[in-house]
Amino acid sequence: MNVNYTAEELAFRDEVRAFLKSELPADIAAKVKLGKHMSKEDHQRWQQILVKRGWYAPGWPVELGGTTWGPVEKHIFDEECSAFGAPRTVPFGVNMVAPVIIKFGTQQQIGHYLPRILSGEDWWCQGYSEPGAGSDLASLKTRAVRDGDHYVVNGQKTWTTLGQHASMIFCLVRTDPEAQQQRGISFLLIDMKSPGISVRPIITLDGDHEVNEVFFDNVRVPVENLVGEENQGWTCAKYLLTHERTGLAGIGSSKAVLAHLKRIAMKEVCDGKPMLEDPLFRAQVAEVEMQLMAIEMSTLRILAAAKEGGVPGAESSILKIKGTEIRQAITHLLRKVIGPYALPFLEEELQLDYEGELLHADYSASLAGDYFNMRKLSIFGGSNEIQKNIVSKMILEL
Repeated sequence: MNVNYTAEELAFRDEVRAFLKSELPADIAAKVKLGKHMSKEDHQRWQQILVKRGWYAPGWPVELGGTTWGPVEKHIFDEECSAFGAPRTVPFGVNMVAPVIIKFGTQQQIGHYLPRILSGEDWWCQGYSEPGAGSDLASLKTRAVRDGDHYVVNGQKTWTTLGQHASMIFCLVRTDPEAQQQRGISFLLIDMKSPGISVRPIITLDGDHEVNEVFFDNVRVPVENLVGEENQGWTCAKYLLTHERTGLAGIGSSKAVLAHLKRIAMKEVCDGKPMLEDPLFRAQVAEVEMQLMAIEMSTLRILAAAKEGGVPGAESSILKIKGTEIRQAITHLLRKVIGPYALPFLEEELQLDYEGELLHADYSASLAGDYFNMRKLSIFGGSNEIQKNIVSKMILEL
């Protein structure tokens, strides 16, 4: 493929830049660039700006609210959004459950749920992982038993990101305990306001409330909320995970943070001289940058191969492995640059309107928190060890 942008693609990049300059709210961009807390309202405000422009769901068919963009346009858009400080799209509705509904859902489900995703009326979360069923997702134990026109769901999900905000959850549930593990699973859409659902926060080491436990106690779910066929939910799950893993590469955000790393490393920090004057550190930055360039080209090739309505296959596992390793490596180098100032932070610094003296202003209010948060990237979405197994079986045929 040609790695140089065409005149049309350069014109599109200029259009995206002009849009971001005029439409991206300054307070939201400041929060993103300074590592401040993003509220649900911040995400929804930016979402509606994108929806109004018709740029919120580029992966959807045009007739359902998507765009005519190809993989290069999507890549340009993501890269420019990261450079300008636009928040990353919360993926659970628009990029995860929506493609599953479009592929496997009924016309009624498509007509009901997709407009509500665009409007922001529904905020989705993901019900996959359970205690004892994370990377080995097929061993999940949450049960759904058919009772007339409903399923009765009992069980627990964990690490449910932003579940405290969600109005809907898409869940993998076991509907046939006697079948082979993958064959006894179904894909359900569940209203979070249903009686019997409770959400318990999991507070992470940095004091943040991002993830949750979700409990189901005799929750009744209409059978019409089943996506695809009963006991065939594993097909939906695999389809969804390829979309998730491709997005985890995070090329645009990695490029933006790497550029910031270089700016910081040119300043005098800690011992009084720029870190980029250290040959070893400079070589480490160069190595990460070369790996990022390589994964960017791989991403474009894989997405280009799937642009005719297909879905990335096992290649998405390669993107997930290398993309997450690169994102972790960049935060590791940032932590080395900032040195001991990466550790302390004040909780109030995470609010944009904080007017007190900052402990440090070189990166964000909580670089240590960012560093530790990035450790999870190689685990969620299917651990990198599992992804290597997929690559060896599906691509290398070992």
